[in-house]
Amino acid sequence: MKVAIMQPYFLPYIGYFQLIGAVDRFVVYDNIKYTKKGWFNRNRFLLNGSDALFSIPLKRDADSLDVRDREVSSDYDPVKLAAQLKGAYVRAPFFEQGFNLVSAVIDADEPNLFKFIKRSIDVVVDRLGIATRIDVSSSIDVDPSLKGQSRVLAICESLGATTYVNAIGGVDLYSHEDFAARGIDLRFLRSRPIEYGQFGAPFVPWLSIVDLLMFNSVAEVRDMLTEYDLIQAVPANGVAMPDTVQQVSG
Repeated sequence: MKVAIMQPYFLPYIGYFQLIGAVDRFVVYDNIKYTKKGWFNRNRFLLNGSDALFSIPLKRDADSLDVRDREVSSDYDPVKLAAQLKGAYVRAPFFEQGFNLVSAVIDADEPNLFKFIKRSIDVVVDRLGIATRIDVSSSIDVDPSLKGQSRVLAICESLGATTYVNAIGGVDLYSHEDFAARGIDLRFLRSRPIEYGQFGAPFVPWLSIVDLLMFNSVAEVRDMLTEYDLIQAVPANGVAMPDTVQQVSG
């Protein structure tokens, strides 16, 4: 069984949803520290040919809190956020499709940040027809004091994983030998370059999934979900493993 584990991101780029679709069980961390530099409550969209940020404002609170203990600010105005995205994309070929999804996500009357983000992930997953089971990390019986790779391994063992798939950005964080010792194959998902028209301007890559759904049909975005390769980890001795790349196609 293939398992992936990620932090909860708000309307993330397509690689996040490729990772969900690549596994049998996808675990979203809720008992993990919120960081301002992360993508918990913000993401990038296209504005006048360049990338810009949209975000969900948060209630002021201690930096030590987990994401599940943070709350959306009472000043959050979904109408203002909708207007921001509408202004940027109203001329996009699939605006109605994309804006309907945006509206379903941002209009949620949910003060808890994690639940707000988790719902946004669920809405996109449902819209794209991804059948993967999504679990919340706190519902899995592992030692909450574990960190990093130890925590990932504990979750994988609890779920009975035979393969763990991580985003390519974490390639230096995990040890092939440590996973192999537990009988788990370690893989990394590397998204292939994806390009599509954006008002005829130079392409800006890896924006929020919102951007893809403004410029492409749902069917086209579903096809993009398989545009990745699963890269096998290279051991510390630097000797490449056989079958280092699994090609994936729709």
